[in-house]
Amino acid sequence: MLGKTYESQACSIARALEVVGERWSLLIVRDALFAGTTRYSDFQHNLGIATNILRTRLDGFVAAGVMERRRYARQPDLYEYVLTEKGRELGPALIALTEWGDRWAAPGEPPILYRHSVCGGPITQQTICSGCGPVQDIAEVTVQPGPGMPAEYLAGRRRTG
Repeated sequence: MLGKTYESQACSIARALEVVGERWSLLIVRDALFAGTTRYSDFQHNLGIATNILRTRLDGFVAAGVMERRRYARQPDLYEYVLTEKGRELGPALIALTEWGDRWAAPGEPPILYRHSVCGGPITQQTICSGCGPVQDIAEVTVQPGPGMPAEYLAGRRRTG
């Protein structure tokens, strides 16, 4: 979807940006996930997005398996766009991005709050170590090559600093 691809990057963040990195993309997913929006006209009305851009984003989501296009009426044929499991799994990333925005980009108090529908408790996104629990300082997180790291990428990489 991006004008520039990240094929030279051995990074899942770059791969994810190919799917959801365009302007409007995460807002479409947000509305589908948290507001239950499924219809093209509702996305367009709620977001104020140009119709050609909305069509491109929705078609891209369907092609990437983030959404599924389902007919809900005939004569004329009308379709809705429903998040797949792959699309719904963007929820934690959206919550984390919201928390960052509340802290660093919001002019005052948070404009929305995430709550657990079962008990009403606040929902937050955390970085958790499977051995120690919540990690408070992101500086304690290190990065190492994973099993999917191409050997040729490691061989061509130079360390700086």
